[in-house]
Amino acid sequence: MSLQQFWFVLVGVLFTGYFVLEGFDFGVGMLMPILGKGSDIRRRVVLNTIGPVWDGNEVWLITAGGALFAAFPEWYASMFSGFYLALLLLLVALILRVCAIEYRAKINDPTWRAWCDIGIGIGSWIPALAWGWVFANLVRGVPLDADRQIVGSVWDLLSPYALLGGVTTAILFALHGAIFLTLKTGGEVRADARKTVRVLFGPAVVIVGAFGLWTQLAYGSGWTWAALGVAVAGLVLAGAATAASRDGWAFVGTTLTVMSATVLLVGSLYPNVMPSTLSPLYDLTIDNASSSHYTLQVMSWAAVLATPVVLVYQGWTYWVFRKRLTVEHIPAPTGLPLSEPPR
Repeated sequence: MSLQQFWFVLVGVLFTGYFVLEGFDFGVGMLMPILGKGSDIRRRVVLNTIGPVWDGNEVWLITAGGALFAAFPEWYASMFSGFYLALLLLLVALILRVCAIEYRAKINDPTWRAWCDIGIGIGSWIPALAWGWVFANLVRGVPLDADRQIVGSVWDLLSPYALLGGVTTAILFALHGAIFLTLKTGGEVRADARKTVRVLFGPAVVIVGAFGLWTQLAYGSGWTWAALGVAVAGLVLAGAATAASRDGWAFVGTTLTVMSATVLLVGSLYPNVMPSTLSPLYDLTIDNASSSHYTLQVMSWAAVLATPVVLVYQGWTYWVFRKRLTVEHIPAPTGLPLSEPPR
């Protein structure tokens, strides 16, 4: 395996980890209004399931972006310039979500918390839709010219395939988040989360299956059929385990689906990193978009030494916060008043 291949795989692994972990975070945020049902204490139960881990999950995106910049600077430059407005909107949504989560409990006021909940919802829905749209466009190809600039209008990026990609990640993350909530909550919140899983499961199977089959037939290779098969098997496992009240196995099922769907997309892209719809001569590949051999060599040693430490630490975090949450575990609000009480 060449260093270019190694770093292409590693970038794929980092985005896979991000989608698996941050995927259920997004799903929880998307479902807060539904499972909260007008009750602040229920919304706090839902939000507290990701409270100890959500910011650690976002580290995967930061690492993936850093690896992309260092290992494939041409890919990074072309993608972030061509998708500038979309990625800017995604970044603003993520910042809004961070601020809403962090500051929700700082002020003890229903209106303040309601606005924060809106911020969490917006900051969860936009990335859930945007990531599928971005990766679908990468696989399909973009109008990349000889100067490695994306030309054309935004309508070129709004193909049916790309839009279906956005809907696919959104519903898959929502299902992933709902199953995570069945695993992490108890009582009435868990019961409602299970009902939500049953509502989402059928549409998720149809949409994920359609997008996966379209990807495989149009852009996949022989070995990516295995990734599609594992993705389908994961959904079957999730449905069967949910019916049997085996929440852990259901979460394993959606985790396998998210992982396999990402492998399908990344595998369908290889050896390109950004194919051009104008001419194959303009394709960005793992070879012509990569950094120098020395840079990749130094980065490889750093990755080999640091990655196990990060994985062990994050795994320990999930183990510490593995208990289920119920409304009985939520204390009274302790935030500051929005305004000074009258004297």
